Amino acid sequence: MDSTKGNLLTLLTGGRQLKTRVQHPEVHERKDRGSYYWFFRYRLDEIQPDGTVKTTRPFKTLGPSRDKAKPMSHKKACEERDKFMAEINAAPTKSEAAVLAQDTAKAAEPGDILFGPLAELWKTDYVDRIAAGRPLIAHTTKVKYHWCLSHMLPRWKDTRLKDFKAKAIMDWLQEECTSWHAMCAIRNAMSGVITKATEWEIIPRSYANPIQWVKLPKKWEVFEKRILSPEQTAQVMARLEEPNLLICETCLDTGTRISEVTGLMIKHVVLDKGIVRIEQRHCRGDIDVPKTAKSKRTLTLGGLTERYKDWIEGLRRKGPNDWVFPQDEDLGAPRWDSGVRKALKEAARSIRPDGAPKEDPGLDFPGFGPHSLRRANITWRQEVGGSSIETSKIAGHASTAITEEYTLVGLNRQDDLTRLIQAKRAKAARKNKAVASQPPASDELAAQRARARTARAARKAKVVEMTKQDVA
Repeated sequence: MDSTKGNLLTLLTGGRQLKTRVQHPEVHERKDRGSYYWFFRYRLDEIQPDGTVKTTRPFKTLGPSRDKAKPMSHKKACEERDKFMAEINAAPTKSEAAVLAQDTAKAAEPGDILFGPLAELWKTDYVDRIAAGRPLIAHTTKVKYHWCLSHMLPRWKDTRLKDFKAKAIMDWLQEECTSWHAMCAIRNAMSGVITKATEWEIIPRSYANPIQWVKLPKKWEVFEKRILSPEQTAQVMARLEEPNLLICETCLDTGTRISEVTGLMIKHVVLDKGIVRIEQRHCRGDIDVPKTAKSKRTLTLGGLTERYKDWIEGLRRKGPNDWVFPQDEDLGAPRWDSGVRKALKEAARSIRPDGAPKEDPGLDFPGFGPHSLRRANITWRQEVGGSSIETSKIAGHASTAITEEYTLVGLNRQDDLTRLIQAKRAKAARKNKAVASQPPASDELAAQRARARTARAARKAKVVEMTKQDVA
């Protein structure tokens, strides 16, 4: 094991290690104390009884600099400093070395690593790291991981990897989380911390990740997967104003994510072709590439093309890098999705039966928002004849399995399909009834049919015989 890895493992296992310093302090002459002498200061690390490391800066006097009898030259003072610092820069004292040896022995066992320091290392070197001017992960993923850490660390920061037990973790997840998705996110983050340490070779590749034994229960949803009917959706859209109306209709008609719509720039809209290019997304002030590689795609606007043309013509800033949907107060910043969601839910709540109390949610429901419009697009696109593969590619899903999760089969659609099956079955029944009602064939007709079959068989046998002769 190299010293760097050993020091890191010592830290991760909760041991304390003195900092490795190679010091070469400057020699100074003191002139303000009534006498003249050479001195320097250096750093000294000491392990305290509680295990912490305390750093002090002792004052070291070397000798007189202007003594008439025997002054010390600056060169001689530097030599004395070097002798003294040679011992300081050498190995730690016996007691300190014993502490280090004990910590290193502990570090030899991966199971002794504390989860807290390992998670902090994961946060610093992976979650928050910026390489070549770009973060390693998307902003939304970073926010999710920070949320997971806020739940994981208070409970597990002082737990060693060997003490992770699947049942204890599962019991904690069920108490900590109110949704299956939250349980899944935290469990995957815990596993990711250990997996990344394995990738970095902090933990041996042969070490089994203990989180793999934490099996989540059957998936459930906090909010019911719902979409409004086309008639209800039209009622809600009628109560929206621009630009919220155009943004919501874009999600509804093209299946885009709300972050992809708010991330549109003028250069992404090609009006003469009636298309938009999804090349970036905007999430709470963060501009980044779309969610997945397949999310980069080109979508047709259809009947929305003229609407986009009119909207862009009315903008005050129309440069290629200006936003299609800027903020009202700051034209140089894109509109946030929160304002669109608020307007959409208010419009849905305003549609309630006559005489209904003010608390009646109307057409609003938990989970309703711009993402519900995307779900409606994915469902309706298949109802009007689009295949699951086409729908998946247009939606920018990584696989058709995700499209399946988004697709809902409404009662009206079920009724239509059921009636089509019933009509097909009724047609077959009518055909069978017609055949059964025909009078039986006479003996002469039956004889004619038998002779015809015999003649066909004879012709076929003759053709076969002629073929064999040609081959011979």
